[in-house]
This record gives sequence, C-alpha cells and structure tokens, in this order.
Amino acid sequence: MTSLDLRRHVREGDGVWWGQAGAEATPLVDALIDQAGDIGPMWAFTGLSLNRRLRELPPEVHLVSYGAMGELRSVAAQGRLDIVPTHYSVLPRLFAERTLPTDVGLVQLSPPGPDGLCSFGFGPDYAGDAVRHTSVLIGEINARMPRTVGTPGIALEDLTAYVETDRALPGLPERAPDEVDQAIAAHVAGLVENGDTVQIGVGSLPTAILDGLTDHADLGFHGGMITDAVVRLVRRGVLTGHRKEIDAGRIVTGSAVGTPGLYDALTELPVDFRPASYTHNPRVLGRLGRLVAINSALAVDLTGQVGAEVSGGRYLGGVGGQVDFSGAAARTGALSMIALRSTAGGRSTVVPALPEAVVTTTRADVDAIVTEHGVAMLRGCPLAQRGQRIAAVAAPEHRDELLRGLHDATA
Repeated sequence: MTSLDLRRHVREGDGVWWGQAGAEATPLVDALIDQAGDIGPMWAFTGLSLNRRLRELPPEVHLVSYGAMGELRSVAAQGRLDIVPTHYSVLPRLFAERTLPTDVGLVQLSPPGPDGLCSFGFGPDYAGDAVRHTSVLIGEINARMPRTVGTPGIALEDLTAYVETDRALPGLPERAPDEVDQAIAAHVAGLVENGDTVQIGVGSLPTAILDGLTDHADLGFHGGMITDAVVRLVRRGVLTGHRKEIDAGRIVTGSAVGTPGLYDALTELPVDFRPASYTHNPRVLGRLGRLVAINSALAVDLTGQVGAEVSGGRYLGGVGGQVDFSGAAARTGALSMIALRSTAGGRSTVVPALPEAVVTTTRADVDAIVTEHGVAMLRGCPLAQRGQRIAAVAAPEHRDELLRGLHDATA
C-alpha cells in the first residue's frame, strides 16, 4: 500500500468522518492518527469501530459518535468520546446540516467496475448520505471489497485522493449461542409469522433468533446490518422476501459484519445495500405492514421502558436504529419486541426503574418483552397489569423483590 500524506488534505479545525465496522477505511484512519500531531486539533465521527488504534487516540482528535460500540467503548471509558443521542434515521439530516463533520470523509470502496464507478461495498449506511455533503473525499480502494448494488457509486475522479489496498476485510467471529440464547430464541420464534419482514441486530442472541426461524417460510429482511445468520436463512430457502410490501425478493440493509464467509457470499445474495436515508426512513418503514422489530436492551423497567445505552454508569450502547424500527413496528408494522437475558453479571435486567433514568425506547413502542422465561405481551396492556406481566418473565430469584416494589409503588 502506498502511504498517503493526509496533511495535504486535512487542516486544523476540520471535521472528519469515516465508515464503520468492516467498511472502516482503517489504513486512512491509522494515517490520520499518526499525523494528527502535525495537523492540529480536529473533530471526527464514526460508528461501530473494530480499530484497536482508537484505544490510543491522540489528544488532537475529538471523537464523537451516535453510541459506544466496539472499540468506542474503550474510548468512552477514557472519557474521550462525546455521544450524540440521536435516532439513526436522523444522521443523514445531521450531515446535511453540517452538525456532524463534513469537511473530510475517509471511505473504503471497491475497485471501479465496468461502469467506471467504485461501489460502497457492504458499508453505505451513513457514509452513503455523508458523501453528498463532504468537501474532501479520500478513498481506500480495497481489491477485496465486493461490488454491491443499491447505492450509487463514486468515480475515481470524484475523490480528492486515494490509496489502493489488498487487505482482508475486518469482521467479527460468530459467538456460539448458549442455552439461554436458544431459550429466548424459541419464544421469539413463536411470535414471528410466515411472511413477516424481520429486523434484528448483531450478537449471539440475534444469531440464535435467526437460526431459530428455520421452520418459517417466506420471511423478509429489512434492517441496518446483516450477519452470517442471514446467509444461512437465505440458503435454507426461509428468507425469500416474496411477501414484502416493498423491495419484494430483496434483502435491504445498510451494512454487513461477520466472518469472511459472509463477505464472500454477498455477491450471491439478493441484497441491496442502501444508505440510512432509506433503510431507516420512517416513510419507508411505514410501508412494511408485516415488519417485526427484534431489538435488545441493557435493562427494562416494570412499565416496559427500555434502556439500551447506559449500565453501571458507563455508556455501552446507543440509540442507533432501535427507536426507528421499534416505533415503526409498533405503529404500522406487525410487532415490536425487546429480547434480552433476564440477568447480566448476576443482576436482574428487569428493574423497577431504569438506571441513570436513561430511556432509549418508550413503553408505547414495545409490544412484547421476551426473556428465557417467557413472553410479556404489552400491546394494549394497562399500566396496572404491565408490572405483573414483566415481573413474570424476570429471573425467578428476583421476582418477589420486583413484585414487592411494584406493590409498594401502587399501594
């Protein structure tokens, strides 16, 4: 790889953004870190990061993000990360308004295709929107980034500068689900109907849930990110998208993160990689009448409020797309559910009140809470009954205390 002198393109005080997960332009980000001392103070934005170099972020770089995912948790723990609490669907607007950095963008692309355009590969998400408002665009042209469809490409002449690489695409190994994950997945499977369009996240529990849908038929997918488990459902003939109200027969997503097997399979999948202005757009989601949103949480309270950002005083998550999808599924879709383990670190994740009073998703946007102990159906459920239903799916050793607190609060 030919090194790039970013000091020619990034100036003191500039705002810089780069893509997330496997689509991070890691060599460019590393060069920025190495050269920050010569450039001077700047601010930067990224999302889920797999780059360990961010653990030693130079003092010149002021980092902001929509959450603390991946390596950003370490940055947050150091007090070096500013969180912008925003819906993922609003990110395109924040770039358009230049509320987020738009002076310089660092983007990983595929080599040019027959049309002369470089593809965003599996990482358009917010990058596909941010490029339209970015003054200086610097590219990493990675020979291993697959060409995908769904988002307009970029011509080499539209880049201020670029480097060519041939490096392995970073990803996340699959973590095998345990018995608790599988028990939750079995309950979730009972709530998903044939023909539903599923949205779900990343991790061992989402993997277990997707793998637990193999007896279903004609499921669709529309979400922010796909994983290896999505590939398995396609190959088993379960994920066809035939009954989707829009984008029939197509998987719609903004990103992908997983093993090399996932990246190798992308060109054979019926998948459209679209920017956040489409994947999370409330008008688009409102047209998916059978949308089932399956999200997780750090904690839920006895009224159904969801905390997915802070735990133990540490910022560990983010608003992300949870509210976008939960709200759409609860209002115009099929079902909005929160799936989580009943305990974490020996503590109950079902609590009388959310810690730090940080509510990510309101109780009005949650139709069901699912743990390994069952399902608490909340759609249309009065407040007086919600506590009983939610406590019933808490860990047995914590139920009496939760019910006592519930009784005292209503006495």
